[in-house]
Amino acid sequence: MFQYCLFDLDGTLTDPREGITKSVQYALRKQGIEEPDITKLEFFIGPPLRDTFMSAYGMTREKAEETVAFYRERFAPIGVLENKVYEGIPKLLRTLFENGVKIAIASSKPTVFVNQILEHFEIKQYFTVIVGSELDGRRDTKEEVVEEALRQLGILEMSESEKKSCCAMIGDRKFDIQGAKAHGLTGVGVGFGFAEEGELKEEGADYIVETVAELEELLLSR
Repeated sequence: MFQYCLFDLDGTLTDPREGITKSVQYALRKQGIEEPDITKLEFFIGPPLRDTFMSAYGMTREKAEETVAFYRERFAPIGVLENKVYEGIPKLLRTLFENGVKIAIASSKPTVFVNQILEHFEIKQYFTVIVGSELDGRRDTKEEVVEEALRQLGILEMSESEKKSCCAMIGDRKFDIQGAKAHGLTGVGVGFGFAEEGELKEEGADYIVETVAELEELLLSR
């Protein structure tokens, strides 16, 4: 059994698609870009928003940061709670907690929103450490977020072989697996999130599970 489990939030513990895609749609509209089909904006779920606005729409860094500010105009009061926890996740977290596993959040979402979501779904009590990005854009890569979570857990200086054995990073996108590999963790991909077909395998996830039940079995029986 893993002693430490780091979880991504969006697409791993909760399904945030409505709040994120509608807030992206709002932000793009403020920049004169119309996208009526919000399903075409699901690729925004997972990676840092600024980088995605830059890569997908050719925005400068300054323009992308302005668009992120527009996004938060809608997301902060409305979109943050247009969200739902995946079935089985509260039970999984409770079971890990009761078995003495130290659980952390390692999310690219700003910490203030992470805390709000965890409190709303009444699952915050299971987490020893909660790390997200900062509203000013600091610590927005998955590698940086994972590093800070490991530091707060007190295991950053462990050898890679020790970390690989005792600590898993669980997420639904390639960025989560990249964060795991950057710090020598076991990378666990979940197929019920927002990864494109083959994305997790191509990125080199150590394990890929398709359901929350499979995830629980893996984390508790390994």
